[in-house]
Amino acid sequence: MGLTQDPNFQKLQDWYTAHALSLNMRHMFEADKERFNKFSLTLNTEDGDILLDFSKNLITDEVMKMLVDLAKSRGIEAARERMFTGEKINFTEGRAVLHVALRNRSNTPIMVDGKDVMPDVNNVLEKMKGFCHRVRSGEWKGYTGKAITDVVNVGIGGSDLGPLMVTEALKPYSKDGPRVWFVSNIDGTHIAKTLAQLDAETTLFIVASKTFTTQETITNAESAKAWFLEHAKDKAAVAKHFVALSTNTPKVKDFGIDTENMFEFWDWVGGRFSLWSAIGMAIALHIGFDNFEKLLSGAHWMDKHFRTAPLDKNAPVLLALL
Repeated sequence: MGLTQDPNFQKLQDWYTAHALSLNMRHMFEADKERFNKFSLTLNTEDGDILLDFSKNLITDEVMKMLVDLAKSRGIEAARERMFTGEKINFTEGRAVLHVALRNRSNTPIMVDGKDVMPDVNNVLEKMKGFCHRVRSGEWKGYTGKAITDVVNVGIGGSDLGPLMVTEALKPYSKDGPRVWFVSNIDGTHIAKTLAQLDAETTLFIVASKTFTTQETITNAESAKAWFLEHAKDKAAVAKHFVALSTNTPKVKDFGIDTENMFEFWDWVGGRFSLWSAIGMAIALHIGFDNFEKLLSGAHWMDKHFRTAPLDKNAPVLLALL
């Protein structure tokens, strides 16, 4: 049964037709002094409380009940469990949707096709941790022996937007970290303006492409490599200044990147959620791996809340319904 044929949807639609235009926020607050308490949710975490205030939405007790009833009738709870247990709920590509595994700090097994993915996830995180330490401590040297001061993330879509958003949000935690730049636009002006501000001797490039064939990303990566080689004059130096976030070992090697500096992720990582994977390397370099792990832990806390809380007390569900 389609959404619009669901009796719960039709009930909500009928209510909207009959009452929506009469809803007035000021009047609703005046009529119900408990409105804020009824339409807010406090999540208690070990690092402090999170307040979700949805009382300023045009809703009533009746509307909220209808929304939650609709979610239940659409099978949200069962679908949620299928996601967490690794079923291939991405039916268009036949893949699991397991960003929750990337931030599964409990390390409880999560299975895909009969295999626990957590050992692979933890191996990549451990590799990222070591790399971040070497770069941030100055142990990692460029081709002239200087430490890295700037990191350029070359990607597009989820390989750009998520890391860009988080590095901007968490800049206060970037003490002692390299500056981070993001290049995604295939218009050459974007990368040209970025490179004009950088020193090839102290710049590290992160090329983020699962297949290492994404046209926009590889075009920009080739431009970055050409600029770098104008200064370094030695193709062997590429290995000290370029790393790959990819699964295509031959393509990465052909580009000149040492495959030891290739960080993998998996086809069950959707683009919009990829910042929790190796795609988050720019974040980890900027704020430090300890803080990156705290970011993962915060997401894991919310994953547990999402999986276990009743729908009418479930922050992600309520926000989605509203």
